[in-house]
Amino acid sequence: MRVLLLSMPDSFEHTPALTMRMPNGALASLAGNAGPGHQVSVADLILVQDRVVPTVERLMQQYRPQVVGLSVMTFQRRTALRLVRFLRCIDPSITVVAGGYDPSLAPEAYESSDSGVDYLVRGEGELTFRALLRALEDGRDAAGIPGLSCRHPSWAGAGFRHNPSRAVSRLEGDIALPARAARVLNGYTFMGRGIDIVETSRGCTYDCSFCSIIEMRGRNFHTFDFTRVLADIADARARGARAIFIVDDNITLNVARFEALCRAIVDAGFNDVHYIVQAMTSSIANHGDTLAPLMRRAGFRYVFLGIENVLDEDLQFLRAAAKNAQREGGRQTGNATVRAIERLHAAGIAVVGGIIVGNPDDTRASIETNLSFAKRYVDWPYIQHPTPYPGTPMTVDFRRRNLIVNERVEEYDGTTAVVKTAHLDADEVEFLRWRAERWMKLRHLPYVLRLYTGFVLRHMPVMCAHTFRGSTWRSALGLESERDVFRRYKRMRASEREYVPAMPSDERPVGHEALTTI
Repeated sequence: MRVLLLSMPDSFEHTPALTMRMPNGALASLAGNAGPGHQVSVADLILVQDRVVPTVERLMQQYRPQVVGLSVMTFQRRTALRLVRFLRCIDPSITVVAGGYDPSLAPEAYESSDSGVDYLVRGEGELTFRALLRALEDGRDAAGIPGLSCRHPSWAGAGFRHNPSRAVSRLEGDIALPARAARVLNGYTFMGRGIDIVETSRGCTYDCSFCSIIEMRGRNFHTFDFTRVLADIADARARGARAIFIVDDNITLNVARFEALCRAIVDAGFNDVHYIVQAMTSSIANHGDTLAPLMRRAGFRYVFLGIENVLDEDLQFLRAAAKNAQREGGRQTGNATVRAIERLHAAGIAVVGGIIVGNPDDTRASIETNLSFAKRYVDWPYIQHPTPYPGTPMTVDFRRRNLIVNERVEEYDGTTAVVKTAHLDADEVEFLRWRAERWMKLRHLPYVLRLYTGFVLRHMPVMCAHTFRGSTWRSALGLESERDVFRRYKRMRASEREYVPAMPSDERPVGHEALTTI
């Protein structure tokens, strides 16, 4: 079958397209596991944020897909549903499949036949999607496929029939390498370097209240063998990647394995790549004396550190106290954050500080405490607000306390405050983060200038303009208040989310020529 897989163009505030345009690793994995005989094309729309509609129109005409699959996160839902409507205008006969976190955890959002979605792939997608393609090709009913939700053509106005869930893969040979050759758009970059995605494990055994991973796959941790991992890295390097984001949910759950992986990367000569990874503070703090220098030797340059919060009461709400605990002699002796940062800095590795502010009992003082900590210790702030993603324990708590003030899921991007606290409204929480964070990002310029000199020299004005967008000469001269700048920034941020125009189901996007149905 002819298959077109699309990731959404919506991006996070902390990963602007100029500095970071990463591929969707799940779609390349779907392509690599689709099974024989299918023609699969992958298009990451993050690469064409300013021309989504004409690009999709061209891809539909060029590849004439019978099946279109969309990978969707919650804040991308509105764009995805608009895009499905547009796809249906081009070719009403296509089969539309949606997968990813949002369809998996909020299937009710796609229940209406007006959504235009025929199937939902819930949880891990490779084996489920492969089985679906086989059934469609053979003209068979998909009722027996685990992990799939089906809409039967004769069920006018009805919702989905949800097949039983599929057991998570133990990654013991049933998941083939991603098919990067299936990508049909180019331009994946990190600070001017070609970038790709590699995973070495899946899952996490912690149950942080803000995280969707446990809801997707339960509390477990499974790993790929190093032969496969190194083959994956080799393939990415051969295709031009000089930066690799290791996307594991929690690679530092097994520190000994991670150390062995670092040594394997060095032995294979793959340490000429700049690696980015997510890590747990307690693992880095407790093993950083040996682990951090080894990571640096293997090519790691940035670590996203899950600090979450520096206040014990907030860590209790986030259910993140255990993974941020410093231990000595088997006993918990305090918060691991400072020690972890110091170990990484001593090895010459920059810290991307993942911090969450705006928790239910946060006051102005508690938020300022976390912002001051970030200003002092982290190299690049990745400060977010708690967001009621579908299925998470946090969402249940927020609804019980009536703290959710914004149900527009396109704004559930982590840096738009959509919940208030018991002491502050959501707008004030977001303003405090926004005001402090811009200057933290500016302080990071010397580090990236040393590491990516040519790129930064060429693009520094645009990078600063993005960081301080909303500011004007009037605000620089003190003729406008910070609140005025913040409101202007919010309007700009809202306009950035308009990737696909809204339209009635029987119309084409405004301003576009009539399209020929394929």
